Amino acid sequence: MESQHSDKKQSIPSALKVQEGIEQPSSLNEQAISTFRKTHKGLLSVDTYIEGILNFNRTIFSQAITLIESSLPAHQAIAQELILRCLPYSGNSIRLGITGVPGAGKSTFIESLGLYLTSTGHRLAVLAIDPSSSRSKGSILGDKTRMEGLSVEQNAFIRPSPSAGSLGGVARKTRETIILCEAAGFDTIFVETVGVGQSETAVHSMVDFFLLLMISGAGDELQGIKRGIMEMADAIAINKADGDNRTKAAIACTQVKNALHLFPLPDSGWSPPAVTCSATTGEGIREVWELVNDYIDFTRNNNFFNHKRMQQSRQIMIDYIDRQLHDNFYNRQDIKPFLLQKEAELAQGEISPYQAAGQLLEAYFGGSATK
Repeated sequence: MESQHSDKKQSIPSALKVQEGIEQPSSLNEQAISTFRKTHKGLLSVDTYIEGILNFNRTIFSQAITLIESSLPAHQAIAQELILRCLPYSGNSIRLGITGVPGAGKSTFIESLGLYLTSTGHRLAVLAIDPSSSRSKGSILGDKTRMEGLSVEQNAFIRPSPSAGSLGGVARKTRETIILCEAAGFDTIFVETVGVGQSETAVHSMVDFFLLLMISGAGDELQGIKRGIMEMADAIAINKADGDNRTKAAIACTQVKNALHLFPLPDSGWSPPAVTCSATTGEGIREVWELVNDYIDFTRNNNFFNHKRMQQSRQIMIDYIDRQLHDNFYNRQDIKPFLLQKEAELAQGEISPYQAAGQLLEAYFGGSATK
């Protein structure tokens, strides 16, 4: 009787029983994973990278830029070989630097001008100088998502810069990326400053034309603009000149023109103009590009264009020497303990910073750090 009662209890279906649902598909894209593993199984050969760059295989091209951005010695060795092999195919683009005050609408402006260029047959690469750390709130990554129209253009390539690192390191990698972009057939390259401060100087040192983007309606239009940045500008564009802001933009443009007259004529002989535009409506965008072409023609005719390119090449050489000396000094195995010793002597007040530096350099150039 007890057994029958037990069997009956077991046969009563429980409301707590979990029903077997429909078998769910895997949340992983197996095909994508397989492709990823094949692609990332190991580094490609230099010839494969070069072929992918020259024929603009977007995947291989992006991997080549990643190699350039990497600090691993094995990656750097391949990266330098790639740059050397790409150099004969470089130098045929117009390099345009773009900077601007916060809120000037750089992303919208770059997308508007970029879409105009791609619609007229140009191939455009957008790079960025962002030496800031993760505390910068990832503005350049946001740029790529904000430029939704430009990012899906076949003739456009947008590359966020490394998210952290010294300004010199990021600038060097951007210069090298420009070489790869030119080898890949991009005839126009935008280099955008994301951070503030010295990044404008770094961008100016690697472009042909430097554009300063400003806005009106923020009180004194020239407040907060460093004189050095205005002196570097080859043109100034007052953005957001649309709707009710059109009159304010015109007034701001006049103020900027008056300020520019106070500066001496630059070495190029070009008198920097100030114009208004609206990245939202597209008004004035074509005129900005015509200004760029006028400047390129002007500086090519007086040979300043080639002179500036030669100056930039010289600066790259000097920067490379500085970096190699810096890295070699701090990576020397016999220097490391000697450096720690001098730091300890400094902390004890036994030696001055100049004496310590002198002894370290003497040991480095003398080939021995046993003093």
